[in-house]
Formats: sequence, structure tokens, C-alpha cells
Amino acid sequence: QVQLVESGGGLVQAGGSLRLSCAASGRTFSSYRMGWFRQAPGKEREFVAHISRSGGWTYYADSVKGRFTISRDNAKNTVYLQMNSLKPEDTAVYYCAAGRSPLNTIASVDYWGQGTQVTVSS
Repeated sequence: QVQLVESGGGLVQAGGSLRLSCAASGRTFSSYRMGWFRQAPGKEREFVAHISRSGGWTYYADSVKGRFTISRDNAKNTVYLQMNSLKPEDTAVYYCAAGRSPLNTIASVDYWGQGTQVTVSS
């Protein structure tokens, strides 16, 4: 069992930056792939980014490539999402995710966090 707790969301102006954190419980954090998804009002939850168990490999949705960076610290059981050059269309609830399979689809997620709101004003 893995429990995930996100933090770092908030309100920011377009062009600004935020860093999301996701703290995981348990001793097996390094055995899970980690990722971020988001869900905007009235839309389906969508993939944002994911990172390999060691942190050596990352993958991004086209909509955030070049602006967002996912990273992890296995010693701290924490995964991060650095978001730069934010746009109003990035407004959503952001969810941390953990799984044994590559986390590019909702079906591959084994555990979810509760979500953190990110609002980007124009």
C-alpha cells in the first residue's frame, strides 16, 4: 500500500512558475514508477509526465514538454513537478500517481494522491 500526498498548488499569473511535491509513504517508493496527471473542469483526467524508478528516464505530454520537469528523490520518498511558463490552460487539479507499469495511461496507475489545485490567471 502506498499513500501519496501532494502539495505546492496555488494561484499564479500566466508566465509564472510553481513546484508541486508528492510525498509517498512506505519503504517501497523506489520500486514504483511515479507520475503526474491533471484534470481540468469538465474534462477527463489526462497524463502530464512520468519518471522511471531510478529517475533516469522521463516522459512528457506534448502540451507540457519544454515547460515542465518531473524529478524524484528516492531518499526522501518524494516526486516533484517543476512547472514553468505556466498558461491559463494549465489550470487543473494535479494528481500524483504511482504504479508498477509505465504511467502514461490512467489504467496503469495503482495509487493516486488526493490532488492539488493549480490555477493560472491570464
